[in-house]
Amino acid sequence: MSARNDCKSYVVQMNGNAVHNGKRLNGSGVNKKAVHHVSVHGSLHPLKSKSRRERWEVKPSVMADNTFNPIRAIVDGMKLSPHPDKPMIALSIGDPTVFGNLPTDDEVLKAMKDAIDAQQYNGYAPSVGYLKSRQAVANFYSCPEAPLEAEDVILTSGCSQAIDLAISVLCNPGDNIMVPRPGFSLYKTLAVSLGIEVRLYNLLPEKSWEVDLQHLESLMDDRTSCLIVTNPSNPCGSVFSKDHVQKILTVASRNHVPILADEIYSNMVFPGCESPSLPSLSCDVPIISCGGLAKRWLVPGWRLGWVLIHDRNNIFGSEIRQGLVKLSQRILGACTIVQGALEGILNNTRQSFYEDTVRFLKSNAEICFNELSTVPGLTPIMPSGAMYLMVGIDMDSFPDFHNDVDFTEQLVTEQSVFCLPATAFEYPNFFRIVVTVPEQMMVEACSRIREFCQHHYRPGSHNSNDLDQ
Repeated sequence: MSARNDCKSYVVQMNGNAVHNGKRLNGSGVNKKAVHHVSVHGSLHPLKSKSRRERWEVKPSVMADNTFNPIRAIVDGMKLSPHPDKPMIALSIGDPTVFGNLPTDDEVLKAMKDAIDAQQYNGYAPSVGYLKSRQAVANFYSCPEAPLEAEDVILTSGCSQAIDLAISVLCNPGDNIMVPRPGFSLYKTLAVSLGIEVRLYNLLPEKSWEVDLQHLESLMDDRTSCLIVTNPSNPCGSVFSKDHVQKILTVASRNHVPILADEIYSNMVFPGCESPSLPSLSCDVPIISCGGLAKRWLVPGWRLGWVLIHDRNNIFGSEIRQGLVKLSQRILGACTIVQGALEGILNNTRQSFYEDTVRFLKSNAEICFNELSTVPGLTPIMPSGAMYLMVGIDMDSFPDFHNDVDFTEQLVTEQSVFCLPATAFEYPNFFRIVVTVPEQMMVEACSRIREFCQHHYRPGSHNSNDLDQ
């Protein structure tokens, strides 16, 4: 058949007579009431009776309507007018590259340059990632207690896509998931958009943000499809001990709930602390671990993350794996250039780079904690890892403000210091500080916060509008 005829088709009246190029064609009759469109290859396409719209009416989808980012909603609604005579110090965004004082390792850059020069990574990769890149991740994170192979790894467009895949494969509309409070807002954003109920389990500030295990278990039922555990924590900077991780696993095991472990800050732990991964301690709880290059390697814009499948006792089986593969095909995978560099990044990054980064973060956290600990009305909680510090506000002592949003908004107006109100993390009357800024900027920010609090502090006063925690 010629190429010209490839575009031709028959209109067939299903009484057995067809018309093609003005000529009637005979054939055996079928359903006389139906009209079909038949291609030259013989496939049938029913012609449906059309009902046309009377006017334009284009509306967003239910999923779009249900997508809500608390951080953006709160920050975008704040009236942020920095003091004109004071340079802005932004302590609000968890991007370690903002001030240029924390560059990535030279070996990381070399790996990227080599990948570009090779000109082997300019095309499409498999949706789950190149095999050798997946094997590199498996080798890097494998341990005797939690072995990994390439088939256990799916590469993603950042850790956020990894979390999206994990929630999407484990949960159906009407299910519920356990989310830490305070916790990273993306969990709720993704879950609610998919029709999944979010149940917030408490972390305890007086216990360095350990999980309230009794509260967690009280929220679980037969529709609980996932327990999200963030360790080390955003926004708290906390690191769970081995004993506490084992207790979390016990609750998950007793209730037969799989875990989504957000481990994007894996190994970003201050000296003197240990941070065993959940998979390394699990005997029977299946775990999907999510991570990526963004934080530990200080390249959040490179958008390379991963899903690690730790399938204890073959509970996930082939179905969850196949589901993850299918979901990965929705956007066809992570950046191929970064995938090409991944083996070099993981194998060649200097240990001193990791150590220097963590040492700097700890030093800044100590400066911030020590400075703000002596400010009346504030209660900072010393972190053990990641890049954040949470500060409690005694709202009764600051009657000028209704809540943490008011407090942080006015802090920008008077002192040009922007901290993120913890209402964005479902935890009012706290604010989060990012400790990645240059040391002198950290010192200056704390000095301004002190001056601000001294101006507004009213000991013994009562603010009737404060929010319950």
